[in-house]
Amino acid sequence: MHFRSFSLLSTSLLFAATLLTSCDDKDPGPTQPGTLDIEIDHFVGQLPLVLNTGSYSTPAGDEFTVSTFRYYLSNFTLGKVDGSTYLVPESYFLVDEAKAESKAFTLDKIPAGDYTSLSFVIGVDSTRNVSGAQTGALDPINNMFWTWDSGYIYTKLEGTSPQASNGGLIFHIGGFKKPNNTIRTVSPSLKGATIQIRPSRTPAVHLQTDVLRLFSGVNTIRFATTSDVMGGANAVRIADNQAAGMITVDHVHAN
Repeated sequence: MHFRSFSLLSTSLLFAATLLTSCDDKDPGPTQPGTLDIEIDHFVGQLPLVLNTGSYSTPAGDEFTVSTFRYYLSNFTLGKVDGSTYLVPESYFLVDEAKAESKAFTLDKIPAGDYTSLSFVIGVDSTRNVSGAQTGALDPINNMFWTWDSGYIYTKLEGTSPQASNGGLIFHIGGFKKPNNTIRTVSPSLKGATIQIRPSRTPAVHLQTDVLRLFSGVNTIRFATTSDVMGGANAVRIADNQAAGMITVDHVHAN
């Protein structure tokens, strides 16, 4: 009798363990991490940005074309309604109009939950500016780096304008030291949407970047007087314009 009771107990425990394992396989639970896709389109006002052949006008009336447009986005942070936040580790991306694949990327290993805000840096944080040789998006080979003392070029726009003194436009926005710090953190409105991170779905945030907002907004930039910028006080003025609304959320895909 004692041996039979022990055998029945062992069988029951084995069945319970098997049942629990089966449930775990079918339902990973809400604590499993998920991913978020970021998709970006570039515009000049209401017009799509077209390199080299597109002709545009600033709100102040200056005409220009664009041959190069690239910029860093980094330190993506998601926030919940309770005020808690999650910083996505190693989230550094170089967005380049000349490389379509760079305008779509994925943030992974995000804790499951409902997030009501999204923020990120236009540029590269000061720590990474002085962290020595790096790889990937931060590799100096990407031609977005000055020196270890001056750091990264956060935004690079080059082109032409008949209003510019020499006909050319060079805007290299960077700098991480006062008084010419051009690192800007932005939190574009999600327009009431919630980013639901789950292991079973991949939501997407669709961003729009407006080139005109480099030259208008907080500060009006006229090419007759400001057409060759490589850091410094004018870079700060343009960075303030960028922070004031260069990047907006067009819509959020739930899945």
